[in-house]
Amino acid sequence: MDGRTRRREDTRQRLYEAAVELIAEQGFSATTVDDIALRAKVAKGTVYYNFASKTALFEELLRHGVGLLTDDFRAAVAGLPPRDAVAALVRAQLEYIRRYRAFAQLLLSEMWRTNREWQQTLVLLREQAIGVIAETVQAGVDSGDLPAELDVRVASSALFGVGLVVAVDWLVFQPDRAIEDVEQSLLAIVRRIA
Repeated sequence: MDGRTRRREDTRQRLYEAAVELIAEQGFSATTVDDIALRAKVAKGTVYYNFASKTALFEELLRHGVGLLTDDFRAAVAGLPPRDAVAALVRAQLEYIRRYRAFAQLLLSEMWRTNREWQQTLVLLREQAIGVIAETVQAGVDSGDLPAELDVRVASSALFGVGLVVAVDWLVFQPDRAIEDVEQSLLAIVRRIA
């Protein structure tokens, strides 16, 4: 990667981070391009050079963030038997949300809104992340490690949603609690269901 490409990627990363923080703090509508530029320490024109609009920036932000989560899920389950893979998914989601807390709060607030321009993008991205969970759960059903009557789709959505809500709750209300403690408590609930 040449210096110019590296600088552009660094600028885009700063814009992503600034937008995530601001939108998580004050909401999408209240966040202006000026706010994003100021937080990212770039000129307003730089925002528009990299993204056609605030909405385009937000859609790219969603793609970037959910893409990282999906990649983390895939890496976590690689080569593991189904029950171990489910536990690895729980840990991966907790670690991801600890690392990208503002994005997780943003994702949680936007996930079920249906009146947004980017709703279709979010639905597709959610499907990608939940798809990795569904593959893992289906492998567990197929191998007999998980109950045959388990509804794979509902179980996968439940794992994703519970992990997201529990992790955000942990970081907002109990930030001093160890990740291992949260992980074990969440796994105890998951194992009772599965």
